[in-house]
Amino acid sequence: MQRKAMILVGMVSAALALSACDRNKQPQLLNVKSNQEGGPDEFAVLPNKPLTLPDDYAALPVPNKGGTNRTDVTPLDDAVVALGGNPSAGISDGGLVNYASRYGVTPNIRTALATEDLEFRRKNDGRLLERLFNVNVYFKAYRKQSLDQYAELERLRRLGVRTNSAPPEGYE
Repeated sequence: MQRKAMILVGMVSAALALSACDRNKQPQLLNVKSNQEGGPDEFAVLPNKPLTLPDDYAALPVPNKGGTNRTDVTPLDDAVVALGGNPSAGISDGGLVNYASRYGVTPNIRTALATEDLEFRRKNDGRLLERLFNVNVYFKAYRKQSLDQYAELERLRRLGVRTNSAPPEGYE
């Protein structure tokens, strides 16, 4: 009887000790299951329009692939406006491509970057327990390569560069 009580006390103590362990709230290389609660930041760029119910469901058009919907009639134009652009401007990337490639272009850049990144991820794939428990170490591995977007935004504004709006600092 006393042995069962000791085992029970040991199990309860172990459960309490493990439940007291707190994970860092920020995701720590990619573990898709540990998604941030609010979803990806891409959805913070363009606010969603409210959904509306039709007066008559029979009057709805037949769904077609690639067609428009009632809520977002012009989604591409809305996205261009949200990012500070002009939807009526011409769509020509020739000048941008020429300017970006003025110093030459590496033809196999995607392959080279993929190889280098794979090597980097293998060197920074987390400790044994992080791998064992599938902990996301993506942000910790790439911390030195990340850009402080708000500091860069302020730097550009001080230089007089026109910048688009950004989500408020601390937005999650």
